[in-house]
Amino acid sequence: MAVVLTKDNFNQSIENGVSLVDFWAPWCGPCKMQLPIVEELATELEGQATIGKINVDEQPELAAQFGVMSIPTLILFKDGQPVDKMVGLQSKDALKAKISNV
Repeated sequence: MAVVLTKDNFNQSIENGVSLVDFWAPWCGPCKMQLPIVEELATELEGQATIGKINVDEQPELAAQFGVMSIPTLILFKDGQPVDKMVGLQSKDALKAKISNV
């Protein structure tokens, strides 16, 4: 299960290792297609990477901090630093490839 991230747990959740964060909202059609992919990755990559999701309606500060203008936006972090940003619906294979190459 993907970790629900908020401004309270965000930094400690992504500070070590590889993390993939999905910025989404419940009213966003493509986000609804992206979420099951993110959840599958969370299960498959447990122990290898942290997979998280941020509801931009509930956490606008985090969305603004990372310049999220369109959703879904997925940001890949390595030891707390953003290393890749993907806007729009992403396939599971594309995301797995990016995670394994960090």
